[in-house]
Amino acid sequence: MNPSRPHHPLPLAALLAGLGLSVPAHAAPAPATYHYYVASNGSDANPGTATEPFETIQRASRVALPGTIVHVAPGTYAGGFRTMMSGTPERRIAYVSTVRGGARLVPPRGSTTKMAWENRGDFVDIVGFQVDGRNGHGGVRWTYGIYNAGSGALIRHNHVHHVGQDVPCTSASAAGISIDSYYKGRLGTVSGNTVHDIGPTDCRFVQGINMSTSGSVTNNVLFAIGGAAIQMWHDATNVVVSHNTIARSMTGILVGGGDPYYIKGPNDFTNVHNNIVYDNKYGISEQGATGLHNSYRNNLVYLNAVADWQLNNGLLHSGTVAQAPQFLRYGKGGLPDFRLRPSSPGIGKGSAASSAPDDIAGKARATASGIDIGAYQR
Repeated sequence: MNPSRPHHPLPLAALLAGLGLSVPAHAAPAPATYHYYVASNGSDANPGTATEPFETIQRASRVALPGTIVHVAPGTYAGGFRTMMSGTPERRIAYVSTVRGGARLVPPRGSTTKMAWENRGDFVDIVGFQVDGRNGHGGVRWTYGIYNAGSGALIRHNHVHHVGQDVPCTSASAAGISIDSYYKGRLGTVSGNTVHDIGPTDCRFVQGINMSTSGSVTNNVLFAIGGAAIQMWHDATNVVVSHNTIARSMTGILVGGGDPYYIKGPNDFTNVHNNIVYDNKYGISEQGATGLHNSYRNNLVYLNAVADWQLNNGLLHSGTVAQAPQFLRYGKGGLPDFRLRPSSPGIGKGSAASSAPDDIAGKARATASGIDIGAYQR
């Protein structure tokens, strides 16, 4: 155990830079009592100090107590593991990639699990990792990137891509990030992640971000998702979905309820504000059991091939911008850059209701030009 300070994060890895995502350092974790370190050239026989790090995240997780930060150095790590230890609301457990996107999880040889990272612990942060599902080496194919079953999770600033693409479309489903209530986890936060190339095309069982409980989904960038980019189902209700940028998926945002695990009732009091939902098959859609108090304000929804809107119960959307968002770079043949041009109709058209204070790059949204729609504030 080493009581030294957390590493200061460095600039974004080259792969994220290639996507045109200009991002800041992590927000500083809460003050911690314990610090452990992981490096790809370490050893699980080591004590986990900065000079003698562990080799695997799973080994570090076994000694993580409430108030622990696990610092993971840049490198390539075998995914397919489970973390079980829980923090508390005041003393969380944080797993932090010291360089955003630098700690990269890849499929191991002879994979035995469908999940790159399964977290069962409560009050756990997973911050800054890259989950790369390409290049499987046999065994079970990954269909989930980050799967969280604990309560009070924070999944932030991760890059999850190419998961579940080489499997058939079945009800077994696939997701880049999943906040699941099946094991009685509740209240998840998914913020500032980039998720793309998830699942087979036009498969309704696939999600970029799946939210099955209450919580928030903010400042995420999602594209090329085989099903819904953001989907709420099962025990989802009272969810804030704000400032996400979504493109090239089957459905942009699916607000739904059904097949409950523990909560009977519709998905209600969900706020869908300030999102860009562009160039999908469907835009924003309510399905299943939904309530009378869901709110749809100040979204840019445009050029979704079948329908831009599908709302139940006579609900109406307000403040909608129905124009092309004018991304800096966007095309079917290259990597997009989802920052907005100066002439974008989304600039200054956001709502303060359910607004995130900062954008995906850490820029404050309270500017003279007003709050922008989407993940980026110009």
